Amino acid sequence: MRKSKTCEITKVSVYKGYLPSSSHTLPALPPTCCNGARISQLSSSHQVFPFPQTQSALYVSPSSLPVKSVIKPISAVHSADSSTSKTTTIPAASVGTKVAPKKWALDSWKSKKALQLPEYPNQEDLESVLRTLDAFPPIVFAGEARSLEERLGEAAMGNAFLLQGGDCAESFKEFNANNIRDTFRILLQMGAVLMFGGQMPVIKVGRMAGQFAKPRSDSFEEKNGLKLPSYRGDNINGDAFDEKSRIPDPQRMIRAYCQSAATLNLLRAFATGGYAAMQRVTQWNLDFTEHSEQGDRYRELAHRVDEALGFMQAAGLTMDHPVMQTTEFWTSHECLLLPYEQSLTRLDSTSGLYYDCSAHFLWVGERTRQLDGAHIEFLRGIANPLGIKVSDKMDPNELVKLIEILNPQNKPGRITIITRMGAENMRVKLPHLIRAVRRAGQIVTWVSDPMHGNTIKAPCGLKTRPFDSIRAEVRAFFDVHEQEGSHPGGVHLEMTGQNVTECIGGSRTVTFDDLSSRYHTHCDPRLNASQSLELAFIIAERLRKRRLGSQSALQY
Repeated sequence: MRKSKTCEITKVSVYKGYLPSSSHTLPALPPTCCNGARISQLSSSHQVFPFPQTQSALYVSPSSLPVKSVIKPISAVHSADSSTSKTTTIPAASVGTKVAPKKWALDSWKSKKALQLPEYPNQEDLESVLRTLDAFPPIVFAGEARSLEERLGEAAMGNAFLLQGGDCAESFKEFNANNIRDTFRILLQMGAVLMFGGQMPVIKVGRMAGQFAKPRSDSFEEKNGLKLPSYRGDNINGDAFDEKSRIPDPQRMIRAYCQSAATLNLLRAFATGGYAAMQRVTQWNLDFTEHSEQGDRYRELAHRVDEALGFMQAAGLTMDHPVMQTTEFWTSHECLLLPYEQSLTRLDSTSGLYYDCSAHFLWVGERTRQLDGAHIEFLRGIANPLGIKVSDKMDPNELVKLIEILNPQNKPGRITIITRMGAENMRVKLPHLIRAVRRAGQIVTWVSDPMHGNTIKAPCGLKTRPFDSIRAEVRAFFDVHEQEGSHPGGVHLEMTGQNVTECIGGSRTVTFDDLSSRYHTHCDPRLNASQSLELAFIIAERLRKRRLGSQSALQY
């Protein structure tokens, strides 16, 4: 790799448990990347990742997906070279029925049936892109993923709460610092509301810095007699309905890497540079929510937090502690585009484990969670904390087997079950899943995704989600866990900090007629900032009641 100028990166809390010294040197960003688009300095202190020049795309016939080149180790994280590294033995399951240990290799997923993957017309161009990605630095680090797993283990025990949110699918068009900041800011607000109500740590994870690829029900779509491949996300093909845009282009993976790295660079600066300091809690309100009902409620809560901070300071407790000045923030996305994920997987020298360094947390979707499928085969060999999306179609015994495959050592925080069912199905189906997992002795973090089970088509033809249905599913989630004596561990939301009109309802009453005014999503409808904050207050109230109920029970 060509040498470049370097810059010093000071140790920050999100690197906890990883950096060996007070500073670490990584290559600096060149002035241009992402197909020549200029990237301005996103942080006043540092820029992190190098972006080699990309090549123009060519198209011929599809073939296999070999990846590999030998690259130098990066600090404590080494290249995960499938051609030189030995296979890994996955331990037998420690719960349920014992299974024989299976060998795993970085590319063993290629021997399995892979659904939802694009067919690239040009193998040479694909191989070139994958070799380039393989030589790139990791976007995240193994120590950060381990820290997140520890926090999720606390959520599994009812001692923390996961707030996971962000775009349905990130796009190249909407990539700018303001959009990133606004989504981060609303997550900070929601985190403050949930922390205040639940009196417990809130684990903030963004569907950000890598959430591009989307599974599709149909491989093709047809308009006016023209049939073209479906849009699968900006890292695969374009959303414009023309033949050129819909051809899968491997160069888009390079651009997705660039955008993910730049997004995370900005998020790190926000999380550790003072923007997320608790003393700024009154300044996080977005302009368009300032004079709304939710804005008023948040302002009242912020003033109460301010008073508490003032009391602490008067009592001699310093406000300069890192806990008060910074926040931990992690990234996540669906593990869908396996060639990309394999190219960014590295062997961590401190633990001897493989980590997918494209994100801290990855989840497998409803359409790709087959027990003998390629996606499960890949995920079982990486050490990142993992999510499993679960609908009302999931059989309890199948869920237990899936957890056994992905978490044979039954490690707390390793598996998060993300339920997406709709309110009525939640009340019927979720109890059986909870009981099956409990009988198997498996430790998981239960999380509600109240978005995907509540998508409808508006009279105008646009997809939307009623806020009332979303709220009903969240309430059903808490009700079932209260009934079963289990822990509601978090929520997973498709949301944005922008003032969009994509989901109907909420206190500001977005109607069907309002949808077209600010409908900007590239895929599924998202909660806007006001709706997100309103939902946070509803969840916080349930957490508060749960906390008070637990305290009352302890008194008897």
